[in-house]
Amino acid sequence: MVDKGGGKPGPRSGRERIQKLAQAALNADVTVEQVDTILAGLTATLSDLDNSTENLDATLERFNDTISRINELAPRLIAVVDRLEGIVDRVERIVGIGESVISPLAATEQAVRGAVNRVRKTTGL
Repeated sequence: MVDKGGGKPGPRSGRERIQKLAQAALNADVTVEQVDTILAGLTATLSDLDNSTENLDATLERFNDTISRINELAPRLIAVVDRLEGIVDRVERIVGIGESVISPLAATEQAVRGAVNRVRKTTGL
């Protein structure tokens, strides 16, 4: 077996230190570029989100205005329904009176038709 020096590694040379530092700097540079890319994408996303929020605010304002108009219309619509109910009640009363007036005439018509039919049968007309 080969002895690997089982203890601490020996001191690094200046060249090794510079290589390690250069590699660390390159890694840091790549990481910074990745963070910049993420932040650029996040900036665009936040800008889109801001526009969407503004549009949502405008939509909610229009919705609130519409609800307010509906609330203003409700009492007038209720008044119209009340007037229509009054009209329907009056028409029902008029129809009831008309039926009362017509029912004796209908009974008289039925009696006259019955009599005419009997006369026709007996006379053979």
